Amino acid sequence: MTVKLSRTAPELPVSNLKESIEYYEQKLGFRVAMKMSGGNYAILERDDVAIHLFQDHPRSSSPVGIHIFTEDLEALHAELQEHGARISQGILRKPWGNRDFRVKDDFGNEIKFTEPIAE
Repeated sequence: MTVKLSRTAPELPVSNLKESIEYYEQKLGFRVAMKMSGGNYAILERDDVAIHLFQDHPRSSSPVGIHIFTEDLEALHAELQEHGARISQGILRKPWGNRDFRVKDDFGNEIKFTEPIAE
């Protein structure tokens, strides 16, 4: 029997948790689901996607990249652009067939919003 995996929740380092939470809320449309009382860890969610942010003092981690899949790439791109997200790459078709666009947060983490290849 194969066990089905249902969700992923990447942990991303950030240099300023408070500012990062504001960016993810105001620019990317996430909401805070939970903050640790010590002020160094938070979980943000949008739809079925969770991103865990942790304070990285002093900076000991390197920025990371994650893919988040969506079915309406143009609408999401327009929404995030309207809210002032730091778009580091516009919508492009990649050599493997997917289309994506990319945003960066203050730490340099890259979120790749990806539309899968049409069947």
